Amino acid sequence: MDATITYVLLVEDSPSDADLLRQLFRRSGQNHWGLTHVERLSDAIAACTETAFDVVLLDLRLPDSEGLDTLAEFRTSVSDLPIVVLTMMDDEALALQVMASGAQDYLVKGQITWSLLVRSMRYAIERGRILKRLKNSEQSILKALEQEQELNLLKSSFISMASHEFRTPMTMIRTSVELLQNFNSELTEDKRHQYFDRIKTAIKQITHLLDEILLLGSTEAGLRYKPEAVDLEAFCTELTADLQFSNSDSHKICFVREGDCTEALMDAALLRHIFTNLLANALKYSPQGGEVQFRLRCHSGIAIFEVHDRGIGIPQKDQSRLFETFYRCSNVGKIQGTGLGLAIVKKCIDLHHGQIQVHSEADTGTTFTVTLPLHPETSRAGTPLSTEC
Repeated sequence: MDATITYVLLVEDSPSDADLLRQLFRRSGQNHWGLTHVERLSDAIAACTETAFDVVLLDLRLPDSEGLDTLAEFRTSVSDLPIVVLTMMDDEALALQVMASGAQDYLVKGQITWSLLVRSMRYAIERGRILKRLKNSEQSILKALEQEQELNLLKSSFISMASHEFRTPMTMIRTSVELLQNFNSELTEDKRHQYFDRIKTAIKQITHLLDEILLLGSTEAGLRYKPEAVDLEAFCTELTADLQFSNSDSHKICFVREGDCTEALMDAALLRHIFTNLLANALKYSPQGGEVQFRLRCHSGIAIFEVHDRGIGIPQKDQSRLFETFYRCSNVGKIQGTGLGLAIVKKCIDLHHGQIQVHSEADTGTTFTVTLPLHPETSRAGTPLSTEC
């Protein structure tokens, strides 16, 4: 559409009134007006879906609507278009009602001159722009207030989580240090080692928590995605071995690969965050001696990772909030956690332009499916299955 032309929609069912207005536009001798005429309200609403009009001249008495209902229905369907109402009555009370119902101006038929019409349309358009700016400004303020409220809730959640999660390992460290300091000469060598191991475990918990917080903070500030050539099969094999070693024989991780996954363009550091969290959760929420399945399939330019466990599962009511910061499921009981891991997972996946899905039933198990694009596309059909358990 030509930006130099003002597009006007005339909604008028009276042939004589419509012809009078058309003549005013023609006699003006100006080429910067584009006039469209319809006779019914339904046609006017339909026209607004096809053309970006600047102003509408709206008669209140139409074949399919009458009175202020005409204005209300049009405003409901077309919320931002400036309206100049056309009426037969020079009635101040009606004028106030019209303006209160969303019109920018009104004109009395029989008293319309070209200068009056132009001034009314120009004023209506300008009032519409001012109202739109005010509306946008109001929405911006409301959005800022909502963000501030969310930030305050996030801070409260963080303080509550941190005080709880830090307290346990700090108490373990303090108690072990006091015992070593006050009763060192009376302790056996095995007891000393036991207290030192408790201190190391507690420090490891605190370090892990700080790492998660720092990583989450870096994603909020704009964590950079740095793709590099990655052999996904080797990556998953190494990660599985590391986690299996740290979990000793308490759980078994079975890694299965299908397709050619030796070449991918991904961020290896982000991948480690994704699958360390998913596998660690699967191990943590599985019964002692349980098996966690880690599956990788590569085909048609995508890599599909699946982490499946037969643990406590995720209640249906919790699944929509899994990736919220600090959120923990209702059935975790006393199992330790920060509620940060899955939030980090989701952000890392988003940076890869990937997707994550979850299928879970309480007391049955959980499967997380992560789909990431492969680049370059190197998957080949028919590659034999490779399994390492």
